[in-house]
Amino acid sequence: MTRLPLPDMSLVVLVGASGSGKSTFAAQHFGPFETLSSDFFRGMVSNDENDQAATPAAFEALRFVAGKRLDAGLLTVIDATNVQPESRRSLVALAREHDVLPVAVVLDVPQSVCVERNAARDDRSFGASVVKRQYDQLHRSLRHLGKEGFRRVHVLSGVDEIAAAEFVREPLLNDRRAEMGPFDAIGDVHGCRSELEVLLGKLGYELVRDDEERPVDAVHPQGRRAIFLGDLVDRGPDSPGVLRLVMGMVAAGHALAVPGNHEAKLVRALEGKKVQVSHGLAETLAQLSDETPEFRKQVLQFCRDLVSHLVLDDGRLVVAHAGLIEKYQGRASGRVRAFALFGDTTGETDEYGLPIRLPWADDYRGAATVLYGHVPTLEAEWVNGTMCLDTGCVFGGKLSALRYPEKEVVDVPAEKVWYEPTKPLGSRGANGGSSARDATRDPALLRIDDVLGKQVVETRAFGNVGIREDNAAGALEVMSRFATDPRRLVYLPPTMSPPQVSKREGILEHPAEAFDAYRREGIDHVICEEKHMGSRAVVLLTRDASRFGAPEGWRGAVHTRTGRPFFDEATTDEFLSRLDRVAETAGLWSELGASWLLFDAELLPWSLKAGAMIREQYAGVAAAATSALPAASRVLQTAVARGVDVADLLARTERRASNADRYRDAYRRYSQPVSGLDGVQLAPFQLLASEGTSHLGKDHAWHLARADSLADADGDLIRRTRRIEVDLSSPGSETAATSWWEELTSAGGEGMVVKPVAGLMRGTRSLAQPGIKVRGPEYLRIIYGPDYLDPANLARLRNRDVGHKRSMALREYALGVEAVERFVADEPLWRVHQAVFGVLAMESEPVDPRL
Repeated sequence: MTRLPLPDMSLVVLVGASGSGKSTFAAQHFGPFETLSSDFFRGMVSNDENDQAATPAAFEALRFVAGKRLDAGLLTVIDATNVQPESRRSLVALAREHDVLPVAVVLDVPQSVCVERNAARDDRSFGASVVKRQYDQLHRSLRHLGKEGFRRVHVLSGVDEIAAAEFVREPLLNDRRAEMGPFDAIGDVHGCRSELEVLLGKLGYELVRDDEERPVDAVHPQGRRAIFLGDLVDRGPDSPGVLRLVMGMVAAGHALAVPGNHEAKLVRALEGKKVQVSHGLAETLAQLSDETPEFRKQVLQFCRDLVSHLVLDDGRLVVAHAGLIEKYQGRASGRVRAFALFGDTTGETDEYGLPIRLPWADDYRGAATVLYGHVPTLEAEWVNGTMCLDTGCVFGGKLSALRYPEKEVVDVPAEKVWYEPTKPLGSRGANGGSSARDATRDPALLRIDDVLGKQVVETRAFGNVGIREDNAAGALEVMSRFATDPRRLVYLPPTMSPPQVSKREGILEHPAEAFDAYRREGIDHVICEEKHMGSRAVVLLTRDASRFGAPEGWRGAVHTRTGRPFFDEATTDEFLSRLDRVAETAGLWSELGASWLLFDAELLPWSLKAGAMIREQYAGVAAAATSALPAASRVLQTAVARGVDVADLLARTERRASNADRYRDAYRRYSQPVSGLDGVQLAPFQLLASEGTSHLGKDHAWHLARADSLADADGDLIRRTRRIEVDLSSPGSETAATSWWEELTSAGGEGMVVKPVAGLMRGTRSLAQPGIKVRGPEYLRIIYGPDYLDPANLARLRNRDVGHKRSMALREYALGVEAVERFVADEPLWRVHQAVFGVLAMESEPVDPRL
């Protein structure tokens, strides 16, 4: 048997002409769920495995399923011819996207054998010419598979060699889950050999020295092992001494090590590649020049062989020089290694020329403890289950270690400042870029006391807004468990108040009351916008993910008015990708010169968000009423025919049955089935902000004109908002707007929202209401029940008080405006979040939810 190594987290691509036996081979060597066959997926999408016209759809489905398997860390095999470079290219990209290793297994069967096998199959109608073309394509590719990105290539030539093949599955080099510890993780040493010896002694290790009294190993009497978190070299007085000791401990099995960015640079230098000898590398090379060529060769081999990160203790512990987010743990790719070595960098440098790094640990929620170094801090501190153990020994700080699993920090002071930092130790970065934690307040750090307890938020639009302690506690539950990442939660929209009740017969809400409310505030020009029956949505669309602390490729967020994402990540990305193209076509990116846009909008249909409520609440009421009331009417009609005096009861029952039908018809107008993004529309009515600019001071005509340009670019995705402007000093203008509202609502529309044309305005006493919703009679039937217009019910509803609702709307509006203004001004995250959180907290105030 020929034993072929195979990484157990990999994407295996079978390559071979039709008839080479790939499916049989896959069935012999892989599990039934591990192999994804192109023939099977063609059958899935077309009912015919040989329908070549279905190939694009089949591969789209195949890649989707493969992606889900790779997300779960499952070995996946692609059974297709894959003889063309372009087909393999997409699969290599798929492996990289999911940070697994792409492996090619080539079945190089003689052309004559393939032709003979195909001829013997009844379901294969193509001739030998197809096989010849595939065979030629295969042989032109063989020499280039490694260059295409395959990390391993196994070429099996001939039927006998294929029959003799056997795969041996191997864990990735970073998979050390079977090693349980106990461990002692040690932060960046940077050539400080003396301090390392003292720290090892304090941890209980006994040094072993060679004939020249140089430390070459350290043994713990209780079998503990050290873990070195990288950056062993540079800047300090004795990098060769540190290397000799650590290399000896690793070779003896007394330590583990991961590489740091300084080891990566040292490898390039020792390989003779051109590198900048800065940040202490010159000193290390000078120190190594005094060592033997054999030692330098050993150093090169040791540093080159270090694995980017290690997963230990059954997955409960991860060690990497610069840390590692959960999705990269246990994976293998270039970007995983880059993150492990350099952290989450923005690609920019600060005023000191040091790299700017994002505080990834602030968002970490993984199950594994992550220990790392790289960015010097004053103290080793826990942040969301992670700890940075670089406490700046070479800069005059400390050399720190963490006992695991005890989670006890042990440290020793530096003997002196061996290397002057670019910035003082403890300021943002020292010599490592942005630090994980500062001695002072990190502007991107959220603290619990920013939002808990009674809060007073100062707003420029409304003055001070108070947040009650009990409301803040309720909001924290929502925000911490369900809401979008605070760095990407720039705005929450306010609640919207209805008008005072109308005194007109048979109606609860009417535009006249909304017009009167603005007239009393001294506002004489308003705009009436069609109220879409959807769900309030805030859409953040960006081409600069780093601005929001997000990974490269992140396009933005689509969330509800309480901050919860509307879609899963894949659907959100698909939706925003399309919206990005629409904004490009509409010229919005170039017009505003922006890298991000923030919209206030409605997302339709209503059932997209409220589907469960429709089924469980409204449909249940309608089903019961429309089945029971007609039956009761028939019984009563029979009784009347027999002379029983139940005419009044019959009339009431028939009226209720009619109301039930209207109730059912009302909610059904807004309940459409949704599958993915099919039928989903966005109705933007305000462009809140773009990069560097708040647009809240612009009038609504400006906002709607931008929304119209989006609708012109893609009318399927973007729903246009119809509107009419009203001069409140002109009775004719008001009458026309009222007639327009009646036409909207009689046609099944929800109603309209009345707003000051100028947008953000002050009235005679305070901030003007941002909008007053005027809902139609049939829509209100959904809210208040089938029989709400019966005189007794309507009289009771006319006692509703909208004062508290209006007060909430103003305060929430002021907080939302404040959040946007603070974000645009690039104020610290905690300041932005304080205002956003305040909106959510106010939603906990008791108020009639039907208003």
